[in-house]
Amino acid sequence: MLQAIDDQRFWNRIAPRYARDQIMDMAGFERSVERTRQLLRRTDTVLEIGCGTGTTALMLAPFVGHVVASDVSDGMIAIAREKAAAQSCVNATFAIAAAGQAPGLDESYDAVIAFNLLHLLADRPATLATIFRLLKPGGLFISKTPCLSEMNPLIRLAVPVMRMLGKAPFVSFFSANDLECEIADAGFTIMDREYHGSKGRDARVFMVVRKPAETSRPRVSR
Repeated sequence: MLQAIDDQRFWNRIAPRYARDQIMDMAGFERSVERTRQLLRRTDTVLEIGCGTGTTALMLAPFVGHVVASDVSDGMIAIAREKAAAQSCVNATFAIAAAGQAPGLDESYDAVIAFNLLHLLADRPATLATIFRLLKPGGLFISKTPCLSEMNPLIRLAVPVMRMLGKAPFVSFFSANDLECEIADAGFTIMDREYHGSKGRDARVFMVVRKPAETSRPRVSR
């Protein structure tokens, strides 16, 4: 709980600057959004967790039935709502919620999306369990995640210092293989593992996984 409060404060503080910053690899981001759009149907009800200022949700909204987008930061959500109003987007709803407390009833979403989020979670297994619960049988979970264990080792040294200075949120280190195992342990079936970066070696794995149409109780990592 304290971790969620600390992260909320961090993201609230940087929300205006975050909204102004340019996406570092726009071509790679657009490729991920287009690939996601191809996986969704016009009638789908979609949840995005960790939506930030709503860029991805607003890009996908015209192609689905409805998008519910949530983020722990009320500052981010306020900006997302302003953007939605400016674009007259009526089929995207924005809500303040931590990833593990994403809004919705059990089995209420056709797809759940999480871009650049899973490495920021202190309890990934709990969030994956929430996603599994919210998805309809046969529903898709689509994620894009920086795998920091596959990046420059100096990052591991820099992050704790940045945390102490209030310059970074909580982050965790894992590889794409580690993440794939965690997602499989949560009960999902792995469908695709892709990389969409356009600038050198890409450590942001794009994964498409499915909740089985017939589900048993998922395993939880210990």
